[in-house]
Amino acid sequence: MKTQASNLAANLQSALRGVLVLGADGKPQAATGIASDPDVTAAIVAGWQEARWRQQRLFAVESTDGAQIVVVVLPSADATVMVALQREGHDALFEFVGSVDIAGDILTHFLTNPFEALSVVDREGILRYMGPVHERFFGLSPGAATGKHVTDVIENTRLHHVVETGKADIGLLHEMRGVTRVVTRHPIRNVAGEVVGAIGQIMFKGPEQLQVLSGEVLKLKSEVAHYRRELSDLRNRSYGLEQMVGESMAMQRLKKQLIKVAPLDVPVLLTGESGTGKELAAHAIHKLSPRRDDTMVMINAAALPSTLVESELFGYESGSFTGAERKGRKGKIEQANGGSLFLDEVGDMPADVQVKLLRVLQDGTFQRVGGNDARRSDFRLISASNRDFEAMIADGSFRLDLFYRIGGVTVRLPSLRERLDDIPLLSDLALSQFAERNRQRPKKLSTEAVQLLQSQRWPGNVRQLMHTVERAAIFSEGEFIQPEDFGIIDAGPEPVTELPAKDPGDGYGPLAQPGRSEQVRVGDAMGQVEEQMIRDALVRNNGNKKRVAAELGISRSYLYKRLAQMGLGTDSNAL
Repeated sequence: MKTQASNLAANLQSALRGVLVLGADGKPQAATGIASDPDVTAAIVAGWQEARWRQQRLFAVESTDGAQIVVVVLPSADATVMVALQREGHDALFEFVGSVDIAGDILTHFLTNPFEALSVVDREGILRYMGPVHERFFGLSPGAATGKHVTDVIENTRLHHVVETGKADIGLLHEMRGVTRVVTRHPIRNVAGEVVGAIGQIMFKGPEQLQVLSGEVLKLKSEVAHYRRELSDLRNRSYGLEQMVGESMAMQRLKKQLIKVAPLDVPVLLTGESGTGKELAAHAIHKLSPRRDDTMVMINAAALPSTLVESELFGYESGSFTGAERKGRKGKIEQANGGSLFLDEVGDMPADVQVKLLRVLQDGTFQRVGGNDARRSDFRLISASNRDFEAMIADGSFRLDLFYRIGGVTVRLPSLRERLDDIPLLSDLALSQFAERNRQRPKKLSTEAVQLLQSQRWPGNVRQLMHTVERAAIFSEGEFIQPEDFGIIDAGPEPVTELPAKDPGDGYGPLAQPGRSEQVRVGDAMGQVEEQMIRDALVRNNGNKKRVAAELGISRSYLYKRLAQMGLGTDSNAL
């Protein structure tokens, strides 16, 4: 005990730098250490006047030489004892007390709050402080535990082991007086890094609280997963039905068909010309189906190599062939389990691949390459093609039994020629997306430009329209895109139609005599417009063909070809 007492005295002597005692009248009666300096005494007394008014028992002052001093007040009935500690170097306590007016109240909160109340031991395992909450729990009077070894007061404690090892105990169960608590124990180190004591705190009143907290965390994780799925759906809305732009009768009919067929677990075959949006429709079916929370796996049937088709479709086991992954690999069909399998360009599938695919479509079972176990995949099949299946079946290039497997329900997507009324909406979408990608202000189509676009045949359908509009947005100088900004549009074969006469001064050139209507081909009329545009561009650019080609958005080789057809050769002076 003498050794412990002497150690305590030594610690107090090294830590306490001065003591000031004030009488009941507030005047200094005794002072030691730094407090014996008259200037320090005056600073402490002045600081105490303000701290007492604020009801603070912990405050900071500054001496005349700039030294920072923290003062701890120990009031009694007939005197007030003030312990002064001088700052040396960087000290977090001094910074906290000096910069936070309510520092004392905060420390009092940590010492008395039932969820942060402390038990403190020194490097010998002797209790130096026990919070009021802990004292009441053990049935002790205030201060009764101070000076005793921690094992004599707290049963099953490990605070003395934490001091010895310097390692913290976090979230351990501690049984005390028949009650289980979740506690934490931390070693306390001085500025030199030496362990000088340890503190113990109660984290939770019992494991039940921890279980409740765990349940709340699981609930939050579930909600986060739900919102992540919702966010994923929002990000993928470009594949949803609402993003299939169009209000024409043909598009309204198509959307109604997709809504009807999507909830049914039947194979769907999407037909239509290239560029009509079959992949978009496939994603819409998947999003509207009960399988929307699972994956839709896409396969380009035309690109399946015959030598690797089995490993791509069915996967393979470890070591099946040279270059195989060690753990094996799932095939596309296995990856689609629970979701949808989209076979794009199914009409271009080689004959030998058709046979291999037919097997799995019959009962859903398959074997990995190099494996013997039969596997099963539950997927919804969606196929797409722009081919004529009747002709292919007739000439034997496509199996009739496979067609019946993939074509449970056939949905035909209308071409752009059948929905010309949707061109303004589609064009606006193309312009807004182009402007967003390039951080520009979106341009608009003039009325004449819309009429020009609606007069085309569009063999490439929506895909061709989008590219054409984006190209016009690049070369257009004004806010509104004009007909001449489109350059040359591949119109494809067109029927004869009646074109109203144009005024020679309207910028299109002499398509017909004023006051007359003639039977002309739209393609011929466009050729005349193109000719006039080339002539005008040559004049504006003084015959510089490189600039003409750049202005019109065409290649120089094509420009030379058209000049030859116009009888101008390579001599711009022939104008």
